[in-house]
Amino acid sequence: MQLFSKTDIDFISYRKIAYGISLVLVIAGVVSLLFRGLNYGIDFKGGTEVVLRFEQEIAVGDVRQVLRDAGVSGSIKSYGTERSILVQTDFEGDVNQLRTLVSNALNDRFSENPHELLRIDAVGPSIASDLKWAALKALLGAVIAILLYVGIRFEFRFAAASIVAIFHDVFIVLGIFSLLGGVFDVMPLDINQSIIAAFLTIAGYSINDTVVVYDRIRENIRSQKSGDYPKIFNTSLNQTLSRTIITSGTTFLTVLVLFIFAGPAIRGFSFAILIGIVVGTYSSIFIAAPVVLDWQLRSKKPIRLRGSS
Repeated sequence: MQLFSKTDIDFISYRKIAYGISLVLVIAGVVSLLFRGLNYGIDFKGGTEVVLRFEQEIAVGDVRQVLRDAGVSGSIKSYGTERSILVQTDFEGDVNQLRTLVSNALNDRFSENPHELLRIDAVGPSIASDLKWAALKALLGAVIAILLYVGIRFEFRFAAASIVAIFHDVFIVLGIFSLLGGVFDVMPLDINQSIIAAFLTIAGYSINDTVVVYDRIRENIRSQKSGDYPKIFNTSLNQTLSRTIITSGTTFLTVLVLFIFAGPAIRGFSFAILIGIVVGTYSSIFIAAPVVLDWQLRSKKPIRLRGSS
């Protein structure tokens, strides 16, 4: 299936503009990370998380005031609907003690609007620290595996450019999470294990699209043997454009449905994937391949891909 046949878009001529846009987005994300930081979920900061659902709509401010009067402090906000409340607290007592404290306080104040405690999760500080390091090791392991795979299949500069593209994608998504974290009650954008899974998914999706482009570049280098690398790269990007748009578009629509209808529990995950698809598609076209080209133009060394003569 071809959405675009025989396109002749000069992607390479726009690469410096794309570099500038990416640099602005990455710098904005880094500044936000330095000054705003990230909203960590209980997975990575420890604490207790309680999800409540009332029979009728209820004001978050009223619930917040009642629980604070009962000695339960922390983040208290809507959770997807006007009837559901998410409580994140560093309450130091037993989980059963917290359950009783919350239930009694709410029953006394909102007897005409019964509630149900849907979930209560607790993570200790040491476990949270272990989970954080495990997440960092998972991300580092994925980057090393991708570097080795692309380096063996193509050559080092292709591998290095693919890692640049992956860091570009992850940093932009992370920056958006920092900028928007805590802004929307229906989508708090906390950094938890599901978001780490989203980052790994983004890295895998990005490298998959990038490798398709790299494969076409290799094929064209083999067949043309002209040494006109800007033309070869541009031709390769145009030849893979239809496949890129179809794959990204169908995946985007699927995740969009998940984002809209799947509920607040995985809304942050699906939001990260949505942004990652857009950014990953952009980086495959305007970052991964152009970085390799600029590297070649500066070094003046011919590209010797695996299996090419």
